[in-house]
Amino acid sequence: MDFKREKVRFLGCVTSFSPASASLALGHLYPKGSNVVVSVNLELVIETLQPGLTRIGEWVNVIGYVLAKPRSSAPGSGDRDGSSAHVQALVIWPTGPLDIQHYEKSFEAGP
Repeated sequence: MDFKREKVRFLGCVTSFSPASASLALGHLYPKGSNVVVSVNLELVIETLQPGLTRIGEWVNVIGYVLAKPRSSAPGSGDRDGSSAHVQALVIWPTGPLDIQHYEKSFEAGP
């Protein structure tokens, strides 16, 4: 399935921030053994970012569009920056208080 240009909403933990490229890397090592990282382009929202949103360890909500992988990436290899996906942020805001263990258990319980 091609997710390019799909609108998404998700939350993630900031693992890195690059002011030069106006991008965040978001991830969370759950379930154990997973290593999904999403590169979030902040160019459209950089002027309105709330203080602290780019701090490592901060949990944020994102609404945006999935972008195509950079042309330099080989299919199935992930990207050279280690990202599993790229998203152009339209809106980003803090999650507020978040009980990580409860959040993780909600996935284990199923629908």
